[in-house]
Amino acid sequence: MKTNRIGLDAVKAKKLAELLNVLLANYQLFYINSRGFHWNIKGEKFFELHIKFEELYTDTQLKIDEIAERILTLEHTPNHTFTDFLKLSKIKEQKNVTDGVKAVNAVLSSFGVLLDIERQLLTLSAEANDEGTNALMSDYIRQQEKLVWMYSAYLSK
Repeated sequence: MKTNRIGLDAVKAKKLAELLNVLLANYQLFYINSRGFHWNIKGEKFFELHIKFEELYTDTQLKIDEIAERILTLEHTPNHTFTDFLKLSKIKEQKNVTDGVKAVNAVLSSFGVLLDIERQLLTLSAEANDEGTNALMSDYIRQQEKLVWMYSAYLSK
């Protein structure tokens, strides 16, 4: 078994890096959508949602960097072109969304995609004995599950 510099099986690390690149692509689309929601939101909940969407894209920007650095730590290359991101992402572009309910529903849908990939990474990282990726995904999942609850509560009547 060939290992990389941090002692992980090289084949398993490659699989992790590939799935992390999928996660990275989805976060890039989530980021750009969140920015668009922040810029374009209108209506009576403007002030509340404007701030929430800024919190989302600011946090997402940090996660994008962490994911790319984790891919590098696993000795692979993070994708960095929008061509790659669009090809790999399950999250799709949201163009000129001004309605708060539509934007929040898109956020919740995106969290569903991200959580699914992160849980897949938890399984792979456990099999590879990769505590670094495992811890990162556990942190993301915990935070996003709470956000799903909060954004869902926003939609409740």
